[in-house]
Amino acid sequence: MEKYSCEKHIDQALDMFVAEQKEFPIMDKVNEDKKLSTKCSYCEEPAEYIVSSK
Repeated sequence: MEKYSCEKHIDQALDMFVAEQKEFPIMDKVNEDKKLSTKCSYCEEPAEYIVSSK
């Protein structure tokens, strides 16, 4: 499972991941080459982070 998040929604993405997966996620920065095409899962802003499982 992966969630993409902008700076504003990172707390929400982390909370939702833990609630759904029952484990602590890994948070990585989105690669520069994917930033323009990857949108936040909660709004239309470009994603800054990927929240995913191990």
